[in-house]
Amino acid sequence: MKKAEPPRSLADEELPLARGLASVPVFFGLEGKRAVVAGGSKAALWKAELLHAAGAELDIYSPDPCAELCAFVERVSGARLVRRPIEPEDLRGAALAIADVEGEAQAENFKAMAKAAGAPANIIDKPAFSDFQFGAIVDRSPLVIGISTGGGAPVLAQALRGRLEAMLPHKVKFWAGAAKDWRRQLKGLDLPASARRRFWELFSARTLDAGRSAPEADDFSALLDAARAGALPARTGSVALVGAGPGDPELLTLKALRVLQSADVVLFDDLVAPGVVEMARREAERISVGKRGYRPSCRQEHIVSLMMSLAASGKRVVRLKGGDPMIFGRANEEIAALRAAGIPVEVVPGVTAALGAAASLKISLTERDRARRVQFITAHAHDGKLPEDIDWRSLCDPRASSVVYMGLKTLGVLSARLLAQGLDPSTPALLVERATWPDERSVAGTIADLPGKVLAEDFSGPCVILIGAFAAQQDALAQQSESRADGAA
Repeated sequence: MKKAEPPRSLADEELPLARGLASVPVFFGLEGKRAVVAGGSKAALWKAELLHAAGAELDIYSPDPCAELCAFVERVSGARLVRRPIEPEDLRGAALAIADVEGEAQAENFKAMAKAAGAPANIIDKPAFSDFQFGAIVDRSPLVIGISTGGGAPVLAQALRGRLEAMLPHKVKFWAGAAKDWRRQLKGLDLPASARRRFWELFSARTLDAGRSAPEADDFSALLDAARAGALPARTGSVALVGAGPGDPELLTLKALRVLQSADVVLFDDLVAPGVVEMARREAERISVGKRGYRPSCRQEHIVSLMMSLAASGKRVVRLKGGDPMIFGRANEEIAALRAAGIPVEVVPGVTAALGAAASLKISLTERDRARRVQFITAHAHDGKLPEDIDWRSLCDPRASSVVYMGLKTLGVLSARLLAQGLDPSTPALLVERATWPDERSVAGTIADLPGKVLAEDFSGPCVILIGAFAAQQDALAQQSESRADGAA
């Protein structure tokens, strides 16, 4: 009978080895340690600032330092400037050695001096002579993320850094800071290893879930109780009113992007560009709550009720509004209802349509000699008609720039009232449809003839109307463009 072989242990297995790692990411603690910088350029200054931020004591050697480097040394403590070339003895005892030198011979010489002193060396922009490289950094200290492409594509590293900056709210650093204190507290408790691991799993989920707010005093005990019970603590729902901007998704703010990418549900208006809605995280539920004048729309009461019920069930709700949520967006009604229900609410501003239109047309809403004041009005009352309580005197002020929201249907009546109130018929005016969208259109004229020009076109998208002397800039810019084109021909 064949003797049975003993069972093989994991130690007997030949596990696959990690291969091809370009470099080992190392986070080097410099608090209270001495670092040396050789060079007086702005590049050397940037490295000096980085080392100082990490708590290093700095010795900087340069016979001809730039003015910015001198100002840095005068402004901070723990940095000393020595106005001479660096010598081998200067590197003794250094934790790190950084240099900005021109030629390869100088780089080789500095590397040799650092090696003799036992200090890891980095020669700026000369990786072949460096013991280590600096990567792109996302700073949420004590949470620090480093990105490296091995020197092959630093621009890609910066692009990735931008993505991570957009995804990680700044208040994540408070959770990372709390973790250091909570770790000390956990050590004093008699917790089994499984509960301890469960605590940190819950902590990580809670941090990413609530990273837009700092930890509160009872968060530690709530996580501890949940870890002991083996359950996830109940999540509090919230609502964020987020400005989607006028249309171009690239005009979305970094904060708006972060909030969208942590949303469970997104309620969006008809005026929000599809590209902006698509920037929400893939798992988020998307619900259209469009409100358009003179068309079937969601009632405001229904939208508020929906936000409240979703948040009450623990959802992170984003109410995505075209432009800026605080400009003619009925945000005050929504905020009041949410506060009354005890639901946390925040507002993330966006680029309003007036600013988007001005930027797209490259005209300024203010001019030193012609437009000293900017005013936004709505030409659409609750009944769909021109509001009766407009301050006509202010609107007819020749020194003011006026931007009219929701004025497409009432433009004829608005024009007639302004003329009757004494506004000069030759006052420049223009209408912009879908400002910053790829299919943006505009028509220019005067306050007297603009209504007729608009009727001749088939405008149906979101529009803003610009009235005032500043609006004449578009004609001037168009003429300049035509003149350049004729000259080129």
